[in-house]
Amino acid sequence: QVQLVQSGGGLVQPGGSLRLSCVASVNIVSFQKMGWYRQAPGKQRDLVALITENGATGYADSVKGRFTISRDKAQNTIYLQMDTLKPEDTAVYYCNAVISAAYYWGQGTQVTVSS
Repeated sequence: QVQLVQSGGGLVQPGGSLRLSCVASVNIVSFQKMGWYRQAPGKQRDLVALITENGATGYADSVKGRFTISRDKAQNTIYLQMDTLKPEDTAVYYCNAVISAAYYWGQGTQVTVSS
């Protein structure tokens, strides 16, 4: 059973930074891709950033240049470094992993950007 456990998040002022972490219960090299999604109240869950098994990364246009996804294979962990945060980044953020066409999700963590 694959489990993804998230940490990080919280309340930050506009322009601030936060880092999210996601620890997998299995070796992350098993996943075709891992990523971060977010869901604001009343909106659909959207992809924020992803990293493939080869280390290639991709970002939503709204976060390019501000967010960075990375991984630590030894720790079976991926990260989302979020800089220059804006109020519109407020959402619940979910870690995601894909293996053999199966999707796995973290428990979600709230990120609130407000003064």
